[in-house]
Amino acid sequence: QVQLVESGGGLVQAGGSLRLSCAASGRTFSTYTMGWFRQAPGKEREFVAAISSSGSSTYYADSVKGRFTISRDNAKNTVYLQMNSLKPEDTAVYYCAADSQSNFWYWENNYAMNYWGKGALVTVSS
Repeated sequence: QVQLVESGGGLVQAGGSLRLSCAASGRTFSTYTMGWFRQAPGKEREFVAAISSSGSSTYYADSVKGRFTISRDNAKNTVYLQMNSLKPEDTAVYYCAADSQSNFWYWENNYAMNYWGKGALVTVSS
């Protein structure tokens, strides 16, 4: 079992930055691919970014590429999402997820991940 807890959400002006953190319990964190999804009000959940178990590979949705950076610290059982140049359309609840699936195409097209956090709200004002 893996428990995920997000933190770092909040209110920021357009053009600003925020860093989300996701702390994981359990000794097997370093074996999981980790990722972030988001869900805006009235919209479906969408993929944001994913990172391989070692941290050597990353993958991003086109909508955040060049603005967001996913990283992880396996010694701290934590994955991060650095969000820069935020836009009002980035407003959403951001969810951390863990899965043994390492194929990034699967992450981008399938939301049935093994483990989910409860989410962190990010609000970007214009």
